[in-house]
Amino acid sequence: MTAASAGLVHDLGHQLGEGVTWCHQSQAFYWTDIEGSALYRDSLDGRAPHCWPLPERLSSFALCEDNRYLLLGLASQLAFFEIATGVLTPLVKIETDLPTRLNDGRCDREGRFVFGTMDETPQHPKIGGFYRLNRDLSLERLPLPPVQIPNSIGFAPEGGLMYYCDTLSRTVRCCDYNRAGEISNDRQFVALTDADGFPDGSTVDAQGGLWNAQWGGRRIVRYGPDGRETHRIEVPTAQPSCVAFGGPLLDTLYITTARVELEAEALLADPHAGGIFSVKVAARGLAESRFGGIPPGASPQHSQ
Repeated sequence: MTAASAGLVHDLGHQLGEGVTWCHQSQAFYWTDIEGSALYRDSLDGRAPHCWPLPERLSSFALCEDNRYLLLGLASQLAFFEIATGVLTPLVKIETDLPTRLNDGRCDREGRFVFGTMDETPQHPKIGGFYRLNRDLSLERLPLPPVQIPNSIGFAPEGGLMYYCDTLSRTVRCCDYNRAGEISNDRQFVALTDADGFPDGSTVDAQGGLWNAQWGGRRIVRYGPDGRETHRIEVPTAQPSCVAFGGPLLDTLYITTARVELEAEALLADPHAGGIFSVKVAARGLAESRFGGIPPGASPQHSQ
């Protein structure tokens, strides 16, 4: 096991930075401040990140095969976002009868968006769940256990394995996931053994290793396909929330963090909470899978 430390990229003081995603086509990375209801993009050109204010909290999102758009997982609904114009096209409301909001989400290797809903109350029994938006824009609930805070959604390089977690359980689970999207053999992948920290957002590298941001633990941990820890990255703030590979060689980890839930005294000792961090690593990532659908009524993008 090797250790390294992440460095500060942007000192933005986000309340709840999340969802960092690298776009290999545009050589830029995107992320959200959920509580700030905003989407950000950094083109790595030395300028300040671009910010798009949104009408409600943005919990997760996906790049699209039609690169004019992003698919947004807003607190209450899924919507398409046209990058050039900022136009939002609502698609479908989620769990309108429950006190939940969307949370973590990621595309599978077939271009379908898998996401979870979290209980904002929270209630018992757990009421959140996992869903999939298919390429034809049909929506289905996945046959996975109810959750309180869904996170760590990721897919093995060949697509045959799905990772996910209920954060408060301090475990990451996995299940077999075939090309048709059928799920079987749900099981525990890893249980956190440190005294602190909860599993949050994850990404999968080209060798099938899962890199997990551990909220409250000041670290990113890589687990090999067998579930054994192989690397850890120290993050100099308490609440890393999500991690993604980026850069031209996909060998830089970008990390979002948060200030939410930190008391004033803790923030004095943690001045960069809510910043964006990065670190070079020996591993290589994978190009992010893209959602295969387009907005209703939109014309397909023609190749140039």
